[in-house]
Amino acid sequence: MSERKVLNKYYPPDFDPCKIPKLKLPKDRQYVVRLMAPFNMRCKTCGEYIYKGKKFNARKETVMNELYMGLPIFRFYIKCTRCLAEITFKTDPENTDYAMEHGATRNFQAEKLLEEEEKRIVQDREEEELNNPMKVLENRTKDSKMEMEVLENLQELKELNQRQAQVDFEGMIDRYRDFEKREKEREKEEDERETKEMLDRALVKRLRDSDSDSEKEEEDSSGSQAKKPSTDKPTDILTTLKPTEALGSSAGGVKKAKVETWERSVGTLGGKGALGLLVVRKKPAATFLKPRPVAAASAPTSQTDSKASTTDSKNASKPVTTQNGSSSLSLLGAYSDSDSNDSE
Repeated sequence: MSERKVLNKYYPPDFDPCKIPKLKLPKDRQYVVRLMAPFNMRCKTCGEYIYKGKKFNARKETVMNELYMGLPIFRFYIKCTRCLAEITFKTDPENTDYAMEHGATRNFQAEKLLEEEEKRIVQDREEEELNNPMKVLENRTKDSKMEMEVLENLQELKELNQRQAQVDFEGMIDRYRDFEKREKEREKEEDERETKEMLDRALVKRLRDSDSDSEKEEEDSSGSQAKKPSTDKPTDILTTLKPTEALGSSAGGVKKAKVETWERSVGTLGGKGALGLLVVRKKPAATFLKPRPVAAASAPTSQTDSKASTTDSKNASKPVTTQNGSSSLSLLGAYSDSDSNDSE
């Protein structure tokens, strides 16, 4: 596949540029170009105004037998936007401008005409002074005289204005000083007022902050009194056991405590639930009290009686759990009854 943008072309070995036929075109042929109107103009046929910068599809041709210092001059053909009349203008390299030729008139040429007239006067004067030194002296004398007259007229106008105006310069200066003094006082008062307002706002804000702080302290103190800190933890149920309440020393045994809802689902270490299977409790040995011998008829001493009473009270206060899990309070009660019968 060939390249889209080719820089080097292929020339065969037998290529001869002399054999290429030359294109013969007329010298006054026209080209279609896109241009903008170089100046404001008005159509002579319908009076339509064509403003500078309006775009046209124009025909361009080279003017025959017209050159300016070897530069060719070009002519352009456009049509009026209203009546389609043909308008022509050509380049003016001498003045770096365009010259109107046919079909319209150029507008706003007063300034250009004035400049051209001034240039013409200066050019004529230079030509006169070129070979006539007396003319140079006369022109200089005229210029100096005209300058002195202009200065005298200006001075007379200044004096006339001063006589008619009668301006009190001292009074103007005093009024200006008074005005500056009042402005300074006003600025000082405004600064003081703004400073006072800022201090008042800061004081009010500080008071509001102190009030809010005191209210927060009161709320915190009241909240701490109302709410008691809870030291219970969710894991306490795994390590604590509820003490069983003994209803009495009857032979019927001890009544079991009421089981809570959360204990049913979680269980305790002592229960037979899922958690009870994980911990194995040590089985305590069953304790039995030996009955006293009947032959001991003699009265015991005070010390032995006190020791026996203390041991009985301790054993009665401590429940003993047997292998089948039932309380030993009933056994203690039975032994205490038998002892009392023997003593009698």
